[in-house]
Amino acid sequence: MSVLAVLILFLSPGNTQAVELGIAPDGELVKVNFLEKQNNTENSERYTVKGGDTLYRIAFNQGISVETLKLWNGKTTDSIHPGDELIVVSNPNKLSQIDQVKQKKSEPVQSVTAEQAMPKELTVTATAYTAYCEGCSGTTYTGQNLRSNPDQKVIAVDPEVVPIGSKVWVEKYGEAIAGDIGGAIKGNKIDVFIPSYERAMEWGVKQVKIRILD
Repeated sequence: MSVLAVLILFLSPGNTQAVELGIAPDGELVKVNFLEKQNNTENSERYTVKGGDTLYRIAFNQGISVETLKLWNGKTTDSIHPGDELIVVSNPNKLSQIDQVKQKKSEPVQSVTAEQAMPKELTVTATAYTAYCEGCSGTTYTGQNLRSNPDQKVIAVDPEVVPIGSKVWVEKYGEAIAGDIGGAIKGNKIDVFIPSYERAMEWGVKQVKIRILD
């Protein structure tokens, strides 16, 4: 599909400069600058089409877009024939706005990994649970048997906030493994495992800082 364009001409002695507003094939409105035609063609280069050439190949070799190549040569189709002469450089120091837009869009965007997106330190509401609480099996989401291993430091987390399996430092609790989940543990909430019912009751509800270590 060719670029539909409207030409606005600025005339001065010995020089004609055109500024084009065009619609690129992707539907985007673009401004095409630098279509200059001097009384002489000393700043232009011409390429003679050979058998097997395509507009795409010629444009690629020149580092420009097919749309720009068509505009420089007044083409509305992709049709070319051996022996045709095409303008391939209207000014070696300038690129059309279309090409600048294409180049800008093609620049690599650094992806954000889950590790980068995950906050390393945050403040959470912390409650406590035991391996013998009502409805508890004593086995964590990751398979740790807390009844057989009461000295384990484990916390229940929201996996969307703290990755399951990560090592976490918890203020007033120490280092623990994020190895469990809970129906009420959503957002910035955690549940710390404490083997003793009395100590779990003493913990109550706290606002603590946590730091994701890995």
